[in-house]
Amino acid sequence: MHRWLKRGLTVCLVALVIEGAFTMPALALWYGWPTLSFKEICDEMMKVRYSDDTLQCQYPYPMGGPPFGGEPEGNVPGKTTARDQWGIQPKPEWKPIGFRELVRNHEEREARTAGQGAP
Repeated sequence: MHRWLKRGLTVCLVALVIEGAFTMPALALWYGWPTLSFKEICDEMMKVRYSDDTLQCQYPYPMGGPPFGGEPEGNVPGKTTARDQWGIQPKPEWKPIGFRELVRNHEEREARTAGQGAP
C-alpha cells in the first residue's frame, strides 16, 4: 500500500512542477511578452485594473514594500481599489483581458500620446 501511495504522490508532485514551470511562460505569451516587456505588461495590467492611464508599476520594487510592509503599488491617495464582488469566489468588475489585448491597448495609448504631442 505504501508503495502505491508513494508512486501516486510522486506523480502528483511531478505534475505540479511541470504545471508550474509552464504557467508563467504561457501567461507571458498570452499578455504579449515578445512585443511588450514584463514591466510594460505590468503597467498595462495596472492601467486596466484601476482604469487609470497614469499608473505604472514600481521597478525595481522596494524591499520595504508589501508583503513586508509599506503601501501597495495601487494605493494612490484618492484612488479606490478595483470594485470586486466579494464572496467565496471574488468576481472582478473589470473585463477579462483577451489574447494579446494588452499589446493593442499599449499601441493605442502610444498613438494617442504621439498624436497629442505632434505639432
